[in-house]
Amino acid sequence: MLDLGQVRSFIAVATELNFSRAARRLNMTQPPLSRQIRLLEQELDVILFERTSRNVVLTPAGLAFLAEAQKLLELGNAAITVTRRAARGSAGSVKIAFVGASTYSFLPKFISQARASAPQVELELVQMETAEQRQAINAGNIDLGLSRPLTGKHHLESLCVAREPMMLAIPRAHPLAARRRPALNALNGEPFIMFSSPARYLHDKLTGLIEQNGLMPRIVQSMTHSQAILSLVSAGIGLALVPADTQNACFDNVVFRTLDMEEECIAELHAIWSPDNRNPLLPEIRSLLFRMPRSS
Repeated sequence: MLDLGQVRSFIAVATELNFSRAARRLNMTQPPLSRQIRLLEQELDVILFERTSRNVVLTPAGLAFLAEAQKLLELGNAAITVTRRAARGSAGSVKIAFVGASTYSFLPKFISQARASAPQVELELVQMETAEQRQAINAGNIDLGLSRPLTGKHHLESLCVAREPMMLAIPRAHPLAARRRPALNALNGEPFIMFSSPARYLHDKLTGLIEQNGLMPRIVQSMTHSQAILSLVSAGIGLALVPADTQNACFDNVVFRTLDMEEECIAELHAIWSPDNRNPLLPEIRSLLFRMPRSS
């Protein structure tokens, strides 16, 4: 049976890709953290990390387990939240879904504002891709989504809450890392890690950028999440274009550069909700979004 403490330790190391930083984040020393990871690997009968004297990199099994580990931890935290809420009573809850990219900057700020302005409202958080959020809102399973812009016909209302440029993520040892502002055509012939089709918004945005500018990068991998993409960049597998806020992921072996191009490639984050939603607490939480400063 999986131990949630071991799962939490794994997520910390997978996020930091550094045992010392992960141990500090968990308020523990490195030897017990390493022991937790070994026990988890023994339980799963797989190797989760490739370790050298200088680098820690997720294995393919580790990358696959990361998304599931995050879900397990969310379920465990949800169980604790429900129990504590029942014990103390509260005004109620607002269920919020979010795309992973919102966790690098916007979501922590939003949660902090909500706790300060509406401490009596419980926020139930769950990670979902944009398409899943749309379905869950229509089904009444969540109240509010933090998603990429919606496409196609829909009846949902939305508000752009953040705009950030796409930046070039480069392995630190790559020659392009020495340039302050690489040219867009520097991508030609380079190994490139692309957003896969489940990350439809960013996949289409980068596909359009490549086609419109006649670029010819060599796409060597396609991944859904920025975290996984940056892990591959850190391992030296290729370059990637990612939203600027992913710099907060703290990968030591990754350098971020603004590309020299005529018009910035911008990624937007939207809040989405149904005008038919009847949760009486939603207007209070939604009003925070209108008051928060717009990042760009």
